[in-house]
Amino acid sequence: MFGLPDYLDHIVRATILGALCLAFIIAAVRFVGLRSFSKMTAFDFVITLATGSLLATATVATSWTAFVQAVAGIGALMAVQVALALRRRASDSAGRWMENEPLMLMRDGVFLEPAMAESRVTRDDVMAKLRGANVLELAEVRAVVLETTGDITVLHGDRLEDALVEGVR
Repeated sequence: MFGLPDYLDHIVRATILGALCLAFIIAAVRFVGLRSFSKMTAFDFVITLATGSLLATATVATSWTAFVQAVAGIGALMAVQVALALRRRASDSAGRWMENEPLMLMRDGVFLEPAMAESRVTRDDVMAKLRGANVLELAEVRAVVLETTGDITVLHGDRLEDALVEGVR
């Protein structure tokens, strides 16, 4: 590709193409926003995995055509992510098929066993989150929610406003 002996061409190619592709990804993420690699929905996670795979493909490309194709693929993935994020913002129904729904795991100090079984979250997982949230009594817990990102949120105190659990299944 660079007209060097094979072993040297491989090293130079991987170094230069990897750096070029990484620079492109950094520029794309700056344009798209940090959502690309923040707390992710399942869709964002798939985009991130595909981007990593295309970065690897671009780094080991044996022709400029293959390199440009991998970079174009990364650009297309980022563009789709932006378009779908804008669509989700404009319409609640658009996001429903891409994202998990938040799920109530505990309500008013009582574990919701069917929800825990469905989500494959154990009591030990929830108890660790309760300790991390400085809960001193289970009766203080108003709700424990498995968020769309996979995080577990603990809401505790004297009362719970309905708006905080709106849309939680």
